[in-house]
Amino acid sequence: MPEKYREYDELLRSKLDDYRYTHSLCVAKSAKDLAVTYGADEEKAYLAGLLHDVMKNASGEEQLQIISKADIMLSPCEMRNDKLWHAIAGAAFLKVELGITDEEVVSAVRWHTTGKAGMSTLEKVVYLADFISEDRTYPDVDVVRRLAFLGLEQAIVYTQKYCIAKLLSKNMIIDPSSVECYNDLIRFR
Repeated sequence: MPEKYREYDELLRSKLDDYRYTHSLCVAKSAKDLAVTYGADEEKAYLAGLLHDVMKNASGEEQLQIISKADIMLSPCEMRNDKLWHAIAGAAFLKVELGITDEEVVSAVRWHTTGKAGMSTLEKVVYLADFISEDRTYPDVDVVRRLAFLGLEQAIVYTQKYCIAKLLSKNMIIDPSSVECYNDLIRFR
């Protein structure tokens, strides 16, 4: 880990369990690798990857408190799906608690779970890095890893199909941002 991020290392060790801490380090590395491939800012990719799950192990109450502190209003869909809160709370934590003002980094953390229409290259890089980090073992991870280095959009379309199908099979809420992300990317194919 670059020396300038050592303070964040201590923070992550205090906020995350061992699995999530290791995952965050792996995502930071994958984000940097993807940034090199696709011309995104490597430093921003590493930082956003490192901090993307900073609120993942926080309680729902703590996540909602930081979201409120940042004056963010959750949509009705977001309110009903607490699995989405950590990304929103993470972006709020970066701004409110860490004083990170780089909107590209904050936005990459915010959208790493659902994606959205019109994603920047950095947002795409962090979104995919979360899927392909070396600690991931889900079915199809090798397919996504291969696709991630063939084309960002192609890989994101695949992951959106994968996630939406999984959510449908479990009768879970699908965030409109995921559908909009898919629709936005599929129209260019």
